[in-house]
Amino acid sequence: MKMGAGKKSLDQSVRIPSDGSGGFVWLGLFVLLLASPALAQSQQTPPETAASLGQQLPVPQLPGSIIGIVLDPSGAAVARARVELKLEDQITNQEALSGDDGQFSFVNIPPGPFQLTIAAEGFAAQTLSGVLHEGEVYNAPRTALALATKKTDVRVEVPRVEVAEEQVKEEEQQRVLGIIPNFYVSYVPDAAPLSSKQKFELAWKVTVDPVTFVVTGAIAGLQQANNSFRGYGQGAQGYGKRYGADYANVVTNNFIGNAILPSLLKQDPRYFYKGSGSTRSRILYAIANSVICKGDNGHWQPNYSDILGSLAAGGISNLYYPAQDRNGAKLTFENAAIGIGATAAANLLQEFVIRKLTSNVRSHDPAKP
Repeated sequence: MKMGAGKKSLDQSVRIPSDGSGGFVWLGLFVLLLASPALAQSQQTPPETAASLGQQLPVPQLPGSIIGIVLDPSGAAVARARVELKLEDQITNQEALSGDDGQFSFVNIPPGPFQLTIAAEGFAAQTLSGVLHEGEVYNAPRTALALATKKTDVRVEVPRVEVAEEQVKEEEQQRVLGIIPNFYVSYVPDAAPLSSKQKFELAWKVTVDPVTFVVTGAIAGLQQANNSFRGYGQGAQGYGKRYGADYANVVTNNFIGNAILPSLLKQDPRYFYKGSGSTRSRILYAIANSVICKGDNGHWQPNYSDILGSLAAGGISNLYYPAQDRNGAKLTFENAAIGIGATAAANLLQEFVIRKLTSNVRSHDPAKP
């Protein structure tokens, strides 16, 4: 009973077409049964092939972090310091600012070499290098920034006394026709003022110059030939007295009018060559410079030094001139006025003639009125 039922069920589930195509069905089932194991085997990857694929795929690495603190030389925290992180395999850099406590941090940083550049206003930049390992929290060394060195423009200003010294050395080379000293003329319109020492040195240079001795001797000879100052007599003794008196005049005029009083009154004893402008303006300038002079402060002022120097020298000359030739107060003032006129004439020669005859004069811009 049971066997019959099973046979019937099999017959019902597998029906062979009665049209003669049943052989093809059995053939197809047979081929399908043979192909199924091979197909199943082809869909499974061999163990060794899977292992080789596993070795080719990159193993992901855990990122790390970098932390640190920025300090100043005293150990205090530096807030808002700019920290730049540069990774070896990345083009762009990351930046962070330190907090009020000086701390900074970078998170999710891939492992590998890195470089930190720390900079803050008023401090010199500092660079640190290190290597971050997988999953590591790298604690950067405590960084104490050094104070930045201020860059200042160094302007070296030569002291005025040194500038004046160089200019005086040039003036001491000036000689009319290469012989007669022309030391008291400045061809530098804005020449540095002379110190007291330089004023005395310049007076001394003129006083002991060989030409001064020669000119003094010639004047004494003319005076003796004209029998001026008869109280001195004639002969060698009379010539010597005249020579001594004339040289004493040179010394007193030079030192009182060009050194002592200019030092006390802070005035410049030199004549400042104009050399530009109309002829009329140059004439007026030369004449005016007989009674005015340039002060050490660069401003024009009355030439008290020269005027008082002439009066003082005239008064002192009464000590060594013969009694009958001594000048009274009236004559002394008259001689001072004559001296002013002589100075004006000398200035006119300086402005229009002597400059062309003076050797060793360096070219400078002409003075301005």
